[in-house]
Amino acid sequence: MRTIHAAILVASMSIVPVASAERASAVHKGQEAAVAWLDLLDSAQYGASWDQAAVQLQRAVPRQTWEARTRALRAPLGAVLARRLKLASYTETLPELVAGQTVVLEYETRFENKVSAVETVTPIKDAQGSWKVGAYSIR
Repeated sequence: MRTIHAAILVASMSIVPVASAERASAVHKGQEAAVAWLDLLDSAQYGASWDQAAVQLQRAVPRQTWEARTRALRAPLGAVLARRLKLASYTETLPELVAGQTVVLEYETRFENKVSAVETVTPIKDAQGSWKVGAYSIR
């Protein structure tokens, strides 16, 4: 009986690091996608940010609406002076997005005209294996 428990323990110990490594890799890839996508917003390329977004975001908000809303939201803030990652969280279930590999990133951002803001960027892994932003908010 002890041999069986030992075998199960060894098997579960070898699975945990792999899962952790996969999650860490997903967070890293999601963060890379978010940074590239935020660069588009920071340079006022709102149409391009929609083009580079995940299908979920594109289906939720038409391109022209996205451009107008994002311009109205971001332009008054001015240039980004600093952005610092506050939180990076991996999940596979978010109510507003399709189930799958998802990373929720929160950035503390300082703009020219707003000293403190929190940007939430949610990259998701699409069916082709690419990481794209599926949701964005700022408060």
